[in-house]
Amino acid sequence: MDDTSAPDLVPFSIDLTREEARRRAEVLAALEPDWDPVAALRSEEAAHTLLYSGLDEEQERTYAMLVAAGVLPGRDEGDATSH
Repeated sequence: MDDTSAPDLVPFSIDLTREEARRRAEVLAALEPDWDPVAALRSEEAAHTLLYSGLDEEQERTYAMLVAAGVLPGRDEGDATSH
């Protein structure tokens, strides 16, 4: 687009670097001092395992279909210890 096609438009840009640094600082400030990221990940993995446990045959087929389609992660995906 050249300057003659839209004479009333003013170029505008914004740098979000400072805002992103502020946002990250706020997240870190909101975390408790005793927050344990490893324990949080373990809890998340346990919840995921519990969520997909006890499925009947039809649910297992549906789950496998969704994993194959890339809609859901496989049971071992995202587990750093399984790689």
